[in-house]
Amino acid sequence: MSQKPEKIQVQIKYKDAQQEFTAEPQEAWLLLNQFFKDLIPSFEIAQKLWLNIDLQQLAKDLVGIVAFSVDGVSLLVPKNRLTDNEAISVWLTACYLGCKLGMVGNDALSKDELQVKLEKTGKITSTRLGELAKNGVVQKTGDEKFRITVYGVVQTQKNILPKIKQKTTRTQ
Repeated sequence: MSQKPEKIQVQIKYKDAQQEFTAEPQEAWLLLNQFFKDLIPSFEIAQKLWLNIDLQQLAKDLVGIVAFSVDGVSLLVPKNRLTDNEAISVWLTACYLGCKLGMVGNDALSKDELQVKLEKTGKITSTRLGELAKNGVVQKTGDEKFRITVYGVVQTQKNILPKIKQKTTRTQ
């Protein structure tokens, strides 16, 4: 007279994935192993593909290029050393960081604000913003402002900031 094993109730959660099941011990063990076999590698791969921004590293990368004060964001690099697209990317990246750190109230700037900062005509500013939006670097907000995308921050950090540092160290 063999007695049927009692069922085990399992609830497992890993980040956003969770699974619950009730089964006999042997089946529960198999289901648990299947969970780890199927889901964990997928999450690890997906995590490697996810664009992440390390705010501490971004702040270090922006040292000497931008500064924050009660007046807002200031560009420390002479404007004539930057292309229009570089300047827009840096301004918006600084706004992104400043907003994340609570140093500025908004991560977006209007076309008019960027036009003043660039000291360019409205047409040139619109053209540059259009190019950057087309490339996925910036996006227009619902209130007609522009903010940098996560992709744009990553591109600025990887490609633009090192160029700017190289340009400015050559002249010192």
